[in-house]
Amino acid sequence: MASTARQLDSHSPEPAPYDHEVIVIGAGVSGIYQIKRLVDLGVNAIVLDANAGVGGTWWNNRYPGARFDSESYTYGYSFSKEILNEWHWTERFSPQPETLRYLNFVVDKLDLRKYMQFNCRVESMVFDETANIWRLKVNDGRTLTARVVITGIGPLETPTLPKIPGMQDFKGLSFHTRDWPHEPLDLTGKRVAIIGTGATSIQIIPRVAEQAAHLTVFQRRANWAAPLNNGPISNEEMASIRARYDEIFAACARSPGAFEHEPDKRSFYDVSPEERKAFWDKLYDEPGFSIWLSNFPEIFMDEKANAEFSAYIADRIRQRVKDPVVAEKLIPKDHGFGVQRLPLETGYFEAYNRDNVELVDAKETPIQCITEKGLRTTNREFEFDIIVYATGFNAFTGSYEHIDIRGVGGRQLKDVWADGPVTYLGMLVHGFPNMIMLGGPQIAAANFPRGSEVAIDWNVPLLQHLWQKGHTRFDVTEQAQQDWFEAVKKSYEGLLINKAQSWITGYNSNLEGHEYGKTRYNIFATGGAEYAKHLQEAASGNYHGIRFT
Repeated sequence: MASTARQLDSHSPEPAPYDHEVIVIGAGVSGIYQIKRLVDLGVNAIVLDANAGVGGTWWNNRYPGARFDSESYTYGYSFSKEILNEWHWTERFSPQPETLRYLNFVVDKLDLRKYMQFNCRVESMVFDETANIWRLKVNDGRTLTARVVITGIGPLETPTLPKIPGMQDFKGLSFHTRDWPHEPLDLTGKRVAIIGTGATSIQIIPRVAEQAAHLTVFQRRANWAAPLNNGPISNEEMASIRARYDEIFAACARSPGAFEHEPDKRSFYDVSPEERKAFWDKLYDEPGFSIWLSNFPEIFMDEKANAEFSAYIADRIRQRVKDPVVAEKLIPKDHGFGVQRLPLETGYFEAYNRDNVELVDAKETPIQCITEKGLRTTNREFEFDIIVYATGFNAFTGSYEHIDIRGVGGRQLKDVWADGPVTYLGMLVHGFPNMIMLGGPQIAAANFPRGSEVAIDWNVPLLQHLWQKGHTRFDVTEQAQQDWFEAVKKSYEGLLINKAQSWITGYNSNLEGHEYGKTRYNIFATGGAEYAKHLQEAASGNYHGIRFT
């Protein structure tokens, strides 16, 4: 039944010909803040989420060792002094259970749960050009209508499984890391295989190694990693953090990565090799992304500087892995340090010193097939009780491919993005009116809640402009979208990430329809601070580049 939507002009409200003024898809970090802003305005809005509870990626990813690598106090929301003063982060880098508790705390503190519907998977969205509304089909059989749809469905939410013959034949337990069982999984006495050595696997391997009888890791490409250097946060330190929250968030706003870490102001070439090594020794022992984001800027742009720093990190790995053959296999040879998203680790390299852990080079001896009892490589049969696929995600566009989204003229978003995403500010797509993406492709891939707040604080005034002017439709012009796409491409210039084979550039041979080796511009590469400037410019002059009707 249609209900009355919020009217922000002086006219008397009339019953709206749709169920909700706004439907938000996803009750993760972005969706929670988005519904909070809408509710504060009195807008008739709801959140739909496919999961059984709040949390998004933190609801699903419950594997051992799951935690974020942002400092906890930079990851939490900044909008509420009351929440900042009440919540105590117990670790410098929060583990998944604590993060999930935090998000539930925020939802309950703000009484937002009554605006949320769970176990509601959106199967399709079709834009009605006559009524200027979206019609959404949900897996429970309902069709819901809304003037505006805001998608907060996660940039790293859709898992990618490898294309290995026989995966359905395995008689043991197998799953992608995103689908790690929610109930406790006892690994005692188990023979476990982990396929993949990306960021997730780097978190899992040390924990599984401590529990399983034997762990076999299958590595196709080695990944650089650096110590997380996690630790507890005492009451005294938390009090100090609360006193300087304004300073912390200001630093995040200045930082390209929206973290507390800012690049060193010196030039790589103005510092002697001895001083550089001493500086790197210091950074290596500091918490979080210091080793990456507080470094010399040249390591991201200059081959020689990056090679010297990569050699330094390689030596640190050799110091931590006892077997020199294994150590060399764990050192990437196809890319330099920091040109891909850097995983942070706790005891990852030391895990390979354990007698119950074996590393298999899946390039030297590729996996041929999964069998009933385990898997077969080109030179050996393995038997396992559990196979874990730590094989990554269909970044940024994957979640949108799982919903049949059709805009003007019935064009399917998946088809529009067949050769790679094209957006306006990572939030709007030409020909898909009244749709806003949160965490969509071509945003600045930075500390996620910091980026979410910036995006939502931009889109809410956009919606207010729509309502106050009495408009029923907005769409970005094709020219404005193309201009942003060119700005995104330009942001990659001069950066070594151009040579990266990662979700940042869209290289992935496992993804259906993605051409291996072809760059898909998934992020705005210059960072959060520069991205915020573009948002401010776009909002000026009554949102030039966006057509309201």
